[in-house]
Amino acid sequence: MAKAPASASRDKVRDVVPKLIDMTEKVVYGDVWEREGLSKRDRSLITVAALVAMGRERQMPGHMQRALDNGVTREELSELITHLALYSGWPTAMTAAQIAKEVFEQQD
Repeated sequence: MAKAPASASRDKVRDVVPKLIDMTEKVVYGDVWEREGLSKRDRSLITVAALVAMGRERQMPGHMQRALDNGVTREELSELITHLALYSGWPTAMTAAQIAKEVFEQQD
């Protein structure tokens, strides 16, 4: 099982929850994200959709950026957010739209 490279968000809390970060890097990113059953692009779409639906604002920016890096387009993220407005609620979609705007602006 491979270990994912560190990230700034994980490094922030590594000293507080070292085992959680170890499991995140080894299991989540080192194993699950590397499985062949789904492409990383598809995994990103699924992950962003779950985060939007659950209203997990703090994790959205990093995963939206990862989605873009994995080949998801801005238009696809926009459609994902619009689609979820009818399933997870208008407030979650509007919050996700604001976060997506910030992520897109950081790319420009």
